[in-house]
Amino acid sequence: MTMLEDPLFAAPTQWSAPADSTASAGTWPTGYPQGYAVVDVETTGLARDDRIVSAAVYRVDARGEIEDHWYTMVNPERDPGPVWIHGLTSEVLEGAPLFADIAEEFAAHLADRVLVAHNAVFDWSMIAREYARAERTAPVRQRLCTIALSKELGLPLANHKLETLAAHFGVVQRRAHHALDDARVLAEAFRPSLHAAAEGGVRLPLLECLPLTEWYDGRDRAPAGRIGRQSGYRPGGWRPSRRFPPCPYPNPGRYEPGRPLRQGMRVAFSGDTSVERELLEDRAVAAGLHVAGSLSRLTSLLVTNDPDSGTSKTVKARQYGTPVIDEAAFGQLLQDVAPAEGGPADGGTGNAARGGPASGARGGQTSGA
Repeated sequence: MTMLEDPLFAAPTQWSAPADSTASAGTWPTGYPQGYAVVDVETTGLARDDRIVSAAVYRVDARGEIEDHWYTMVNPERDPGPVWIHGLTSEVLEGAPLFADIAEEFAAHLADRVLVAHNAVFDWSMIAREYARAERTAPVRQRLCTIALSKELGLPLANHKLETLAAHFGVVQRRAHHALDDARVLAEAFRPSLHAAAEGGVRLPLLECLPLTEWYDGRDRAPAGRIGRQSGYRPGGWRPSRRFPPCPYPNPGRYEPGRPLRQGMRVAFSGDTSVERELLEDRAVAAGLHVAGSLSRLTSLLVTNDPDSGTSKTVKARQYGTPVIDEAAFGQLLQDVAPAEGGPADGGTGNAARGGPASGARGGQTSGA
């Protein structure tokens, strides 16, 4: 699609690893990915039914060296939203291609690479929803958030804005909130971050990306040709609450880092997840955990990929001192949940840690947003 040829987007800043670094010494962590797609999308808003108005990809190799870049505007088929931020008016976007028209070319720049973005859960969510609307699948299996990576590296940043990360590495931002320039800035900041991680033996904070396979289009019936329930990704910002079978195990208290989860622990979720939320909740219930829709002093653990998001749950977790872990760590802990001490709360026979959903006790579990 359209590649922007403009002096504004001149050749990227030249950067090389320090002479004594792990990267320059010829060694590299064997578990690191073989290539990355550094992505930025500009959108009509932040809600689940908002649309992409422009997208950019900088492809970089295993060591963060830029290979090529790609950019396109996208006709969102609706009001463009915050024009004062992204600068794309209805008149400008009128002649732009629809997402379905550029989906294949976009996919070619994402294929076989880890998606890298600043606040990657947002960019991935927007991309996954656009592909679902187009009845296609984005070829992305893992993502890496540069905010999470900067935290892993312990970078001395005043905040987690892109411009702050760019300034830390001496990257010049020429046009903020233009998808191509934001992607360039991020690619240039990602390269030294990646080398610092390699030199320090840091585990990259990779998260799984599961594509949406269905899309709710606002109608009461399922989309033509689709079988089964509709996706939980529906227009609007609220997730409907779910009722689970009651947890038969007593709450053993808070999760202690470094130790396994225990049946009966009260778990709350906040924010988007790479594994569909309903599936993640079902796995937790099947392991004998109590899925809670709200957070209280009794909550054992909060699972979120964005602990600094400022949601009511993350704020309360900080107030109460509730342990917080990300989705990847929670997925590992789910593989080996310790049995409840003393058996189910009602005195019956409990399920095994990896058994079926708990049942047969007092009251039900409710999961909310």
